Order: sequence, then C-alpha cells, then structure tokens
Amino acid sequence: QVQLVESGGGLVQPGGSLRLSCAASGSIFSHNMGWYRQAPGKERELVATITSAGNTNYADSAKGRFTISRDNAKSTVYLQMNSLKPEDTAVYCCNAAWILRGARYNTWGQGTQVTVSS
Repeated sequence: QVQLVESGGGLVQPGGSLRLSCAASGSIFSHNMGWYRQAPGKERELVATITSAGNTNYADSAKGRFTISRDNAKSTVYLQMNSLKPEDTAVYCCNAAWILRGARYNTWGQGTQVTVSS
C-alpha cells in the first residue's frame, strides 16, 4: 500500500496560482489518483481525478482553472490551480485507488491547507 504526502499549499491572494504535489511512497503506475478538498463545515468534495491511463475528470468548480497531471516515473501527482478564489480555501487531500486480486483499495494523504485571501 502506497503512502501519500501532499505539499505545495499555502496562502495566496485571489487570482493567484498554486501547484500542489502528491508524492507516493511506491509505484502509482496502475493507480487512479485524485484530489479532493474539504472546507470548514463542509463535506469533502472531489476536485479532479486522473486514471492510470491519463484520463481526467474535473468538478465543475475546477474546470478551466485547475489541471491535474501525473508523473509515474516520480510517483507524483500534481494539481495546478490558477485563478484561485476565496471559495477554493480548503484542505486538499490526495487519494490513490487501485485493484489488487479483485479487491478495491484506496488510501489518503494527510492533506495540505490552501488559503485564498487578500
């Protein structure tokens, strides 16, 4: 089971950009990866996913502003976030999902805080 460590969060002004990274402890070649976020008082929501084949999916709130990508050689997934808004403020967590011997598994990172404020 891989372990995930997120980085790249911080404080940014509205309209700014951040790039989040999710580093895995092992190979993610066959894993579907995703970024999720949870704002205070709200449920966790999907931001973007990328399959092992490189197919991507975005929440409506992320379309046109965020880009998810992966570098299997580095076992790392990225989330490039542009045109950030105050409502993007949340803890962003990385998820890895895979199938092994017919069973489904997934694991989460600890998360990284993103705060968008002037």
